Amino acid sequence: MVHLEASGGGSVQAGGSLTLSCIASGGTNSYNSCAWLRHGVGKEREGVAAIHPDGTTSYIDSVKGRYTISRDSIKNDLYLQMNSLTPEDTAIYYCAAGRWVADHLRELEYTYWGQGTQVTVSS
Repeated sequence: MVHLEASGGGSVQAGGSLTLSCIASGGTNSYNSCAWLRHGVGKEREGVAAIHPDGTTSYIDSVKGRYTISRDSIKNDLYLQMNSLTPEDTAIYYCAAGRWVADHLRELEYTYWGQGTQVTVSS
């Protein structure tokens, strides 16, 4: 059974940086696409960054140039480097994985989910 463990969240001031990690275990050959999604208070959950099976990446416009998603090809662990954080980035961040993903930033495409890690950015 696939298990995803997200960590690395915390509280930072605007302009700061955080790196999120998602440690994968069990049946990692069950998926080939991975993503980070977030859920802010009063907002819908949204995909922010994804890695496609061919290694290409997708980002929502609001994080382009600030976030970088990466994946350890051997361990299948997933990372999200977040720079120049703003209060609008405050949310619970989830890592997710799936197979046969068509829309890589769409939450319903993903089968496996980590438990979420809180990111809080103060102004």
